[in-house]
Amino acid sequence: MPPAPQPLTPRSVRPSRPKRRFSLEQANSTLPLVKRIVRDIVRTHSEVLKCQQQLEKSNTGRQQQRQQPAPTPQETQGQLERHMTRLEDYVEELTEVGAELKDYQMGLIDFTGRHQGRDVCLCWKLGEERIAYWHELDAGFSGRQPVASLKEKE
Repeated sequence: MPPAPQPLTPRSVRPSRPKRRFSLEQANSTLPLVKRIVRDIVRTHSEVLKCQQQLEKSNTGRQQQRQQPAPTPQETQGQLERHMTRLEDYVEELTEVGAELKDYQMGLIDFTGRHQGRDVCLCWKLGEERIAYWHELDAGFSGRQPVASLKEKE
């Protein structure tokens, strides 16, 4: 009897990687690269939003009069798709570093860290020089606390 065929999986499905855990020093050492990627993400996300707004205006017929001709909806759709592809590539690059994007507009990033035997998030956002905050996994941005409090609890 021949073996049962293996189920097919879509190409876009990738095997999950084990979550990387960072010390504060390790996460801070990635920031030069992470800053560049996040800047690209924020800028590209802004371009995506502009294209989406242009498409909405063209769909409702509210094109403003301009001195130069506005791109056609097809051209805008093409730009949108290129920006979306680029955005996905940047997010993938960030994921490969081990960081998790939390907010496209703010450039908010979490690194998984370890404290007192549990996972925590080392939190950074675009414009900050170093990782200065952390929060519990379920607390989010509003639960940010200074990293100095991690050292006090050790």
